[in-house]
Amino acid sequence: MRTGERQQSPRPAAPPGIAPRAAHLLRVEGLKKHFPIRKGLLGKTVGHVFAVDGVSFAIRKGETLGLVGESGCGKSTVGRCLLRLYDPTAGRIIYDGQDIAALSPRDLTRFRTKIQMIFQDPYSSLNPRLRVKEIVGEALRVHNLAGGRSWLERVAEMMAEVGLQADHLARYPHEFSGGQRQRIGIARALAMSPELIVADEPVSALDVSIQAQVINLLDSLKEKHRLSYLIIAHDLAVVEHISDRIAVMYLGKLAELASDREIYLNPRHPYTTALLSAVPKAEAGARERRRQRQLLTGDVPSPINPPSGCRFHTRCPEVKELCARTEPPMIQVEPDHWVSCHLFS
Repeated sequence: MRTGERQQSPRPAAPPGIAPRAAHLLRVEGLKKHFPIRKGLLGKTVGHVFAVDGVSFAIRKGETLGLVGESGCGKSTVGRCLLRLYDPTAGRIIYDGQDIAALSPRDLTRFRTKIQMIFQDPYSSLNPRLRVKEIVGEALRVHNLAGGRSWLERVAEMMAEVGLQADHLARYPHEFSGGQRQRIGIARALAMSPELIVADEPVSALDVSIQAQVINLLDSLKEKHRLSYLIIAHDLAVVEHISDRIAVMYLGKLAELASDREIYLNPRHPYTTALLSAVPKAEAGARERRRQRQLLTGDVPSPINPPSGCRFHTRCPEVKELCARTEPPMIQVEPDHWVSCHLFS
């Protein structure tokens, strides 16, 4: 039974491609998020948007997991569920032995010091009425972690960490460029000394010339502060050099999960292959590979009424009769390489 209300379902199987439990920082099991569709004067529920429909994975301590897929596949919804910005419909989100999805509001407030988020749009994610020092240090006051001189010193320290000057503290967001605003967003996330940062399309709104600078900044901060990341992106080229593992998502489900090297050199799922073939390359032979590019036909199905069986079968160049009838399980095809496809079942 599918419903937009919180479901009590049997505990799902262990997430694919994970290390022993002691090495987990975050563990997601059977995560679902269904948004109700309401119509009429009384707001009667007439359907649901199945944005995330059974996603399982784990993030190891000190690891960067890239979550990629087309726009509308549900990857940003996954990130927001991890911070309980959205309440999950079903599933478990285990952090430090606690199920985040079941935390009370008071416990949730304490938990949010451990996981922070960098938002996609550096323009709309910053309050235009607050000065930079108030934006970066607001959470420190909310959680009573610093005050007075120590508060200002902590804010200045975070600004220096992201490459901004102390004289920027008294300015407003509109006085900065897009890249500088995103650095302010990163400083705000760092101020709480989190263990995990969810970065939702952190460079998609920036100029290409600035994107590499922000990615390099995130990478250096990871090493310095021993952070773990969930990097959400629609462009495989963005996560290529920063991710340890990559999860490929399509229409609310995971299609493939493997190390970055395996994904780029040995993709198994037809959808992953199509995504990689669309990544522009500048080296020798790129023109010939463009001629062999795998183009997907048709449009992405609606998450309101997703296809039966494999979600990708309506566009898959290797579709079989079984694909339309039965949903493929997540199968381990190589060590730490998992694929949801009937080609390997």
